[in-house]
Amino acid sequence: MNGHVDGLLVGEDGKARCFWHDNLPDYQIYHDREWGRPVGSDIRLFEKICLEGFQSGLSWLTILRKRENFRAAFAGFDFEKVASFGEKDIERLLGDAGIVRHRGKIASTINNAQRACDLAAEKGSLAAYFWSFEPPASERPERMDLASLRAMTKSATSTALSRDLKKRGWSFVGPTTVYAFMQAMGLVNDHLEGCCVREEAEAARKEFRRPA
Repeated sequence: MNGHVDGLLVGEDGKARCFWHDNLPDYQIYHDREWGRPVGSDIRLFEKICLEGFQSGLSWLTILRKRENFRAAFAGFDFEKVASFGEKDIERLLGDAGIVRHRGKIASTINNAQRACDLAAEKGSLAAYFWSFEPPASERPERMDLASLRAMTKSATSTALSRDLKKRGWSFVGPTTVYAFMQAMGLVNDHLEGCCVREEAEAARKEFRRPA
């Protein structure tokens, strides 16, 4: 691994990628096909911000490997359905060994689903709301190298988005959690310079039609 120098890891296919996928096949697929590519689906945006909350104190890989279980448990993260979950659903979820059984995080997901319904009704879609927080160029580093990535655990924009979500009654949405959400959903492109996916992600961001 040459990540000590530039944060890149060369895979068996000879391609250099951001170091964090550790050449694990499922993690590499996530890195290549999902992370940093712009998302306009309300369901996927809601899913990701909830799963980032579940990740708190754990690794994303742990959550990624349970993602299909989470989807089954939470009605595919259809927030209109999750918003109607009650105490029986909480008990059901606490008994589901396929997910992270944390009462506070489960209750938070149901609460956030209710808040998501309100937000979508107000803004027209969750996508329109979240993409209104796309950071300005002035907030972004000139070069996304390893030092820049390590420094970007949160930002002025993720702090502002976190504050606004909390004001609206959302939970488990701190600035660091929100920044990880922004990275994954393509509101920023934090693939490192030299990563084989960086230019693809940037092209996808340029082509992406921002929701109004």
